[in-house]
Amino acid sequence: MQNEPNTAQTPFQINVADRVKRLPPYLFGKINDLKYRKRRAGVDIIDLGMGNPSDVPDPQVIDKLCEAAHDERNHRYSVSNGLYNLRREVALRYARRHGVQLDPDTEVLAGLGSKEVFSHMCLALLGPGDTAIVPAPSFPIHVYAVALASGNVISLDCTQPDRFLANVAVVAEHLYPRPKVLILNYPHNPSTTVVERDFFVEVVALARRFGFMVLHDFAYGDVCFDGYRAPSFLSVPGAKEVGVETITMSKGYNMAGWRLGFCIGNAEMVRALATIKGYYDYGIFQPIQIAGIVALRHAEALVERQALEYQKRRDVLVEGLRRIGWEVESPKATMFVWARYPCEWRERMGSMEFAMKLIEEAGVAVSPGRGFGEAGEGYLRLALVENEHRLRQAVRQIGRCLRRDTSA
Repeated sequence: MQNEPNTAQTPFQINVADRVKRLPPYLFGKINDLKYRKRRAGVDIIDLGMGNPSDVPDPQVIDKLCEAAHDERNHRYSVSNGLYNLRREVALRYARRHGVQLDPDTEVLAGLGSKEVFSHMCLALLGPGDTAIVPAPSFPIHVYAVALASGNVISLDCTQPDRFLANVAVVAEHLYPRPKVLILNYPHNPSTTVVERDFFVEVVALARRFGFMVLHDFAYGDVCFDGYRAPSFLSVPGAKEVGVETITMSKGYNMAGWRLGFCIGNAEMVRALATIKGYYDYGIFQPIQIAGIVALRHAEALVERQALEYQKRRDVLVEGLRRIGWEVESPKATMFVWARYPCEWRERMGSMEFAMKLIEEAGVAVSPGRGFGEAGEGYLRLALVENEHRLRQAVRQIGRCLRRDTSA
């Protein structure tokens, strides 16, 4: 009988896919680890780091979820593209809110949050050798969904929309092969930049001229302030011929953990996404979809109230940061403040180190601008997810921390 081979000195090698190797270390990992350790030690951390809504959905939506969960018929697999009645309610809302006519059967798809439908749409559209133009600073999934699809990224500063479009035209004119997809995100996360409807008119014209598809992340379309109303990309004539829009119920409806989002627009692109999703999942838990129908039909007042709540928190945070000497613009939309921290500190440390300092010494967690790419360096993103009292407290603690170091 032969001796079994000695494998003690030859450990088995795990060789993961190149798409995983291309992903950089998670830049928020150190922040999250320090925040966790502080909380384990009993420190009260005011967490303005993640855009994780702390408010709750309309009670009737929660009640419908509970009722539907008790119906034994709702525990089977659902359809991967969403219940028809849910897709119809999305289409009706687009008609009311944006004047856009949609076919629920072919132009609306429900998914596990807008991040999921966005990511799988990139997988449906892009492959090796394909290029996507991505806004910078960049919400991470806008870059890494392209990378996971084996595509290439060209990042362009989107904080001055007219210049951004001019640069898109230059890239599309001179790059060969031309970009296949233009990714947009207005209102923009993290910079809070907004656009008017004419911007999308020019986008459609550029898409037709250069033959690229458009993928617009419209996650913050419901969270607008001071009378500003974010335009839908699809509201522009010809938009459905060149692209799609992704939306979510996480922000306006406070249903973040429910994971309910949609892809809307060009029927062929939606069909490609549906094909991908048909292989990956069996759809959203049906009681969540049924509760989503109730939210779309009866909870629109909550969306308006929630935007006003974020506006009040914005005012408290912006005014507070300005009082302690920060350069802060008051955003017209999103649930964030994008703040350039003081020059004396920018000269001493980068945004990652500065964010770590605020957790360690001020007990306030924020997102460092560097986590959104090089274009975000020198900034912090602060989420409006705490109440006004806690936001005032956060400003006081930051001010004390920085004054203490300045006077030392």
